Amino acid sequence: MPHRGLEDVVSRANDPKTKGSNEIDQELSHVRLPLSRSASEPPDSSTIDRVYQDRNRLDEVDPNRYARAVIRLDNIGYSRGKQILFLEASAAIQRGEKIGLIGPNGAGKSTLFRMIMKEEEPDEGQVMIDRGVTLGYFSQDVGDMSGRPVVAEVMAGAGVVAEVGAELAHLEQALANTTDPVELDRLVNRFGEVQSRFDELDGYALDGKARAILSGLGFEQDQMDADVGKLSGGWKMRVALARILLLRPNVMLLDEPSNHLDLESLIWLEGFLADFEGALLMTSHDREFMNRVVNKIIEIDAGELTTYTGDYDFYEQQRAISERQAQAQYERQQAMLAKESRFIERFKAQAAKAAQVQSRIKKLDKIEKVEPPKTRETLVFKFKPAARSGDDVARFDQVKKAYGQRVIYNGLDLLLRRGERWCVMGVNGAGKSTLLKMIAGQTEPDSGQVTVGASVKMGYFAQHAMDQLAPERTVWEMLVESFPLATIGSLRSLAGCFGFSGDDVEKPCRVLSGGEKARLILALMLFDPPNFLVLDEPTNHLDLATKEMLLQALADFQGTMLFVSHDRRFLGALSNRVLELTPKGIQVFTGGYTEYVALSGHEAPGLRPL
Repeated sequence: MPHRGLEDVVSRANDPKTKGSNEIDQELSHVRLPLSRSASEPPDSSTIDRVYQDRNRLDEVDPNRYARAVIRLDNIGYSRGKQILFLEASAAIQRGEKIGLIGPNGAGKSTLFRMIMKEEEPDEGQVMIDRGVTLGYFSQDVGDMSGRPVVAEVMAGAGVVAEVGAELAHLEQALANTTDPVELDRLVNRFGEVQSRFDELDGYALDGKARAILSGLGFEQDQMDADVGKLSGGWKMRVALARILLLRPNVMLLDEPSNHLDLESLIWLEGFLADFEGALLMTSHDREFMNRVVNKIIEIDAGELTTYTGDYDFYEQQRAISERQAQAQYERQQAMLAKESRFIERFKAQAAKAAQVQSRIKKLDKIEKVEPPKTRETLVFKFKPAARSGDDVARFDQVKKAYGQRVIYNGLDLLLRRGERWCVMGVNGAGKSTLLKMIAGQTEPDSGQVTVGASVKMGYFAQHAMDQLAPERTVWEMLVESFPLATIGSLRSLAGCFGFSGDDVEKPCRVLSGGEKARLILALMLFDPPNFLVLDEPTNHLDLATKEMLLQALADFQGTMLFVSHDRRFLGALSNRVLELTPKGIQVFTGGYTEYVALSGHEAPGLRPL
């Protein structure tokens, strides 16, 4: 939006009659840094000048503007067709707060982000953003990226400093190609102004800052200088996240930033966000990540926004207390109403009690009825008893595996015994997935032998397994085809356990989200129970409720497990052995992940410093 009328807005903002009014806030909230210009286009120098001056003048209008909420949601209402997402919902985000936004799938979390970004408008109420506030929004839709190095792609999102840097580069090129003395003099003067501003904005450190962030998110130096268009979707997500982190806006809106990150990058991001001085609103399906980052929770539930002060664990405790109190209050009132109704019914025909009966009828008419407390649907899945395997479940004997010149394993010896639960740790490229593929028979060692023991029935969840679902088959058809002898009731129960209820079972696989596909694969794998589970990142794309269900189910699993995960709650709750893959070979820890952290002094191999 152009910055027309700023003189008038600033003047009225300083007027005692209008200072602090919502109208002024709304006008000033449209002042934004231009973030969407392509770095290949020469920037408009007047725009840069105007934005730079506007920000300074807004500071003069209200130097204490961050003492109040930077974003306010005031009685918003929003519906999508017949579905009501928000109804008179209100919340506020203060400066420096780090807030976790939670709610079931489809509750409206992404819609709320889009409303704050002015990409959608509420049907009722207002979304008010404080004057001069800059927003950085990371979503799962990263758009097209190609044609320039990764580090350049990240730097292009750095806001006004990127704009100034782009103009500086444009001026350098123009100076090299200009011979006209008058034009040369004009360019030299402008170059001096822009260079001074670029230096003031610490622009010469921008490349180093971008590379530090990319390194924290798992990029090697050679990857940073390669074409961003050659990256996979997951790595492009990291680039998009790096753009927002480099921007350091006043408010970060992060929609599932923990997706596609390995454990090392996830822990690095926690440290980065802990040092971030602005406000943060984020969603995440990683419980431990939420606990370490946020200090407030905003829950979307049945169209309302409810705020809890504290981390995710504290929210769960408070929510449970509130539910118990609401249930007790409802039951007390129901008992009182029943008692009064019995009195009225017993004595309504007796003249001597007529006055008391009428009094109690009037009393009941005036009582504000307590609504039945809302109950959350919880997913529960229990394994059927699986046949017992032999004591030796799987063995690696002198296994060698290499990809080209890169040696992954050289003389690997390992024995997995019945009842052991191994989690595999290692940096990207250490060979975690390769280990699981070899034991599942998906790839062969170059030499040596991988042997699966007697009476072992394996269930293998691979990261690419979701791509093997028949696109045109519905969820129900996949279940019936996989288990033709199962009863309809048992299959419907299975579908419900994994979040497919009602018409959801009629969805074709091609329209399922990543989380729904993962749930379907897990349902297909676990219904006819294996006694040896090999799981490669089984919690990717799963929401918190499904993760909790899977965690409880696997905690009760009586067989053997070998798994890779970046979810620390999962690792700590399920493992009793740790296999760490290092450049010097494997290290075995006979305790679980919690003991591994205590003994090794780190939560993951290859952690990068902030």
